[in-house]
Amino acid sequence: MAPRILLVEDDRLIIEALSELLSSEGYAIDVASTQDEAIALALGAGPDDLATRPYALLLLDVTLAQGNGFAVCSAVKQARPNVPVIFLTASGDEFNTVAGIQMGADDYIAKPFRPRELLARIAAAIRRSGASHGVLQFGPLSIDVDRAHVERDGADIVLSALEYRLLLLFATNRGKLVSRDMIREALWDEAGTYIEENTLSVYIKRLRDKIEDNPSEPRMIVTVRGLGYKAFG
Repeated sequence: MAPRILLVEDDRLIIEALSELLSSEGYAIDVASTQDEAIALALGAGPDDLATRPYALLLLDVTLAQGNGFAVCSAVKQARPNVPVIFLTASGDEFNTVAGIQMGADDYIAKPFRPRELLARIAAAIRRSGASHGVLQFGPLSIDVDRAHVERDGADIVLSALEYRLLLLFATNRGKLVSRDMIREALWDEAGTYIEENTLSVYIKRLRDKIEDNPSEPRMIVTVRGLGYKAFG
């Protein structure tokens, strides 16, 4: 069965263009133009036995005719946390980009988007959602891969979707050199060439701030100057 994508968008021209693009790549497409319709479809309350055909991915616009993409993302992630979500945001709209990631979105792409970049990000997100399950120990951290849940000494650590995937990369490569190119490939796959150096540094710093005892002198994620990072745990 073809992977099914729910496109949540209210611009008819964008709907037509994306439906044609995604269908040409072998995806099955459903479309919702409002918050309520999107949540009903995503959670299996819609017609045509959609409950038995869960979505491989949600592609969400932020601004909708009724409601917004943030509410859709929140509702879906609460009920089905493993379903990947990609936000479509206006070019340069940093506030919506950050807000979407903090609410659990797996990725974002700015409009107007490049078709090949969008397809690469969609394929990468769907592949990542099928990652192996289990519980990983990384130093004092316990990472429940099934639930995408991280604890330290029994206390929850709240991470964005990208911070979580970055942590998972380090936790599964303890003692090894993790280059910046490896991070791009793991977090953004083929679309990694579009990610700026400063963006990587920002995500590393945010993750250290949340997991290190002293982020200014990190012991779990250590910089190897000129090469990348090493993880110890």
